[in-house]
Amino acid sequence: MITVTLFTKPGCGLCDEVKAELDALQPLFPHQLSQVDISQESALFEKYRYIIPVVQIGNVELMAPITAVQLQQTLAEISQQTASSG
Repeated sequence: MITVTLFTKPGCGLCDEVKAELDALQPLFPHQLSQVDISQESALFEKYRYIIPVVQIGNVELMAPITAVQLQQTLAEISQQTASSG
């Protein structure tokens, strides 16, 4: 199963939109979503504070603005890589 990491923080509307898009793509591309609150770790906050939401899928990192098309394409690519390596 694909692991998707969403770097977020409380009150991030764009992060909520990306999470909703990922939820909508779940039936097509099953994945496990892990949310990381950057406000809980200073190093992550410094790295991502101006560019969240950030989504990491496999070795691909998407930064705001993130579109539904980008999410779908990346999930499809990683899904194919996972299927062909298994």
